[in-house]
Amino acid sequence: MWLSNSSSSSSHTFILTGIPGLDAAHVWLSVPFTCIYTASLMGNCMILFVIRSDPSLHEPMYQLLSMLAMTDLGLSLSTALTVMSVFWANCREISFDACFAQVYFVHSFSFMESSVLLAMAFDCYVAICYPLRYASILTSARTAKMGLAAVCRCLFGVLPSLFLLRRLPFCHSHVLSHAYCLHQDLIKLVCADITFNSMYGLAVAILIVVLDPLLILLSYIRICKTIARFPSRRERLKALNNCLSHVLAVLIPYIPMVGLSMVHRFGKNASPLVHVFLANIYLLVPAVLNPIIYSIKNKKIRGGVLKVLTPKKSFFPWHRST
Repeated sequence: MWLSNSSSSSSHTFILTGIPGLDAAHVWLSVPFTCIYTASLMGNCMILFVIRSDPSLHEPMYQLLSMLAMTDLGLSLSTALTVMSVFWANCREISFDACFAQVYFVHSFSFMESSVLLAMAFDCYVAICYPLRYASILTSARTAKMGLAAVCRCLFGVLPSLFLLRRLPFCHSHVLSHAYCLHQDLIKLVCADITFNSMYGLAVAILIVVLDPLLILLSYIRICKTIARFPSRRERLKALNNCLSHVLAVLIPYIPMVGLSMVHRFGKNASPLVHVFLANIYLLVPAVLNPIIYSIKNKKIRGGVLKVLTPKKSFFPWHRST
C-alpha cells in the first residue's frame, strides 16, 4: 500500500512489466533481447574503438559520430539490467530510488541523442553549403562545446522534472507498463495535481521532440537547395549519398519517439502491446542500427571495422614472406 507522502514512498518499490500476455514465453523472448543488447554494445564499442585508434578520424564529423555511439551505448546500458532481469529471472521489483535513477539516465541519453543528431545535421549543412569554410567553422574546440551544450541541455531538461515528480505522493497502482522506468509511466501513478508537471514535461518535449527535428528539417532544406545547384548529376548524387546515413540515423529514433509520446498522451485506450512495442523500438533499435548504417555507408569507418575484424596475415607463420 502506497503511503500518502513522497518521503515514505521512497521505501517502496515499483513493479516492472515484460510483454503483456506473453509471460510464459519470457524465457524464450530473452534470447532476442540478449542478441539485441549484445549487438548494440559490440557495434557501438567497435565504432568508438575505430575512431579512437585511427588519427585520420579525429575530425569533427567523426567526433560527433563517437558522441552518438556513446549515447547509444549509455541508453542500452541504462535499460539492460532491468530488461534482462524481467525476461531472464522474472525479477520485476525495482526500488523507488533505482527507478528514478533509471528515468534520469534513459531520458538524459535520449535527449542527448537528439542533440547530437542536430549537431550532425549542422555538420552536414556546413560541409555541403560552406565546404571551403568547413575547417574554420567546425573546429575541434567548437565540436567539444557542442557536446558540452548537449550535456547541459539534458541536465537542465531532465533534473527539474524529476525533482518535481519526486515530491509528489504515489498512491495509485505501482505496476509500470514497461521493463524499465519512464517519466511518462511514473506520472500516471501520482495521486496529486500534476498540471504543472504535465506542462513542464510538454515544454521539454516540444523543445526536444519538436524543435530538434524542425531545425534538422530546415538544415536539410538548405542542403537540398545547395545540392540542386551543383552542376553535375554525379556531384549531386555524391552529396546526397554522404547525407543518407545521417538521414537514416535521424528517422530511426524520431519516428518511434514521436509515436511513443503520442500514445502516452492520447492513446489511453490503446492496447498495452502498442506501448511496449513502441517503447522497445525507441530504445533498442537505434542503438543497434546506427553502427550498422555508418559501417556500411561511411568508407573510412567500414575500412576501420574490416581492419579490426580481419586477422592480419602476419599473425600466422605460414603467411610470412620468406
